[in-house]
Amino acid sequence: MTVPKGKRPRDPNQLAKWTVEVSTGQIPAPEAPAPPASVTPPANLSEYMAAIGRKGRSDRRQAAAQDHDQRAAQASGSKGCAE
Repeated sequence: MTVPKGKRPRDPNQLAKWTVEVSTGQIPAPEAPAPPASVTPPANLSEYMAAIGRKGRSDRRQAAAQDHDQRAAQASGSKGCAE
């Protein structure tokens, strides 16, 4: 039986006590998580994936531009302090 990590104690002594209690039936065993619902793919999968790629690309482009701007500002700021 698979038990999610968040439901078990982390301390080895508490974990041993919990394991014994579950195996002897003193406490009920945690329920297994429900299996994920089946997802039906869209009718035109290639267009869907292209749209997702365009969305991610713009986010990465913005992040790269901000990083470049910060590096330029740091470089120009450090040159002014050297005098």
